Amino acid sequence: MASTVTISHNFESAHRLPHLPGKCVSLHGHSWWAEVTVTALAPDAAGIVVEFGPFKKVLRGWIDEHFDHGVLLGTDDPLVPLLRAQDCKVYELIGWPTVENVAAHLAEVADELLATVDHAYSARVTRVEVRETHVNRAGWCA
Repeated sequence: MASTVTISHNFESAHRLPHLPGKCVSLHGHSWWAEVTVTALAPDAAGIVVEFGPFKKVLRGWIDEHFDHGVLLGTDDPLVPLLRAQDCKVYELIGWPTVENVAAHLAEVADELLATVDHAYSARVTRVEVRETHVNRAGWCA
């Protein structure tokens, strides 16, 4: 039996997918929602997987600092230097900022952040779901 904790957060960000045909080649924005789930095979002695407060603070802080009111672009996107020259907040993802890649990247970040707060010994990030609209979502699972 395992126990889980899920933290949700939303952010506003633009992205574009120039490698795909259709309308997503254009720079456009979304109201994104992210859910990060941490699972522990055995909670700690106090019955905790990870304390909500500290984990929420570091996870939401990272999302707000890097993603919120910014632009998610691929490292090869020619818009990166142009937007940075205009003092725009740009976050580069390896590959392209598909919802799938954003979820996988956020899983890596969340795992690093989990290591900075108190948590059960067996606690690991096991699931990340990212929604770019109310009807489009992608996930990452361990």
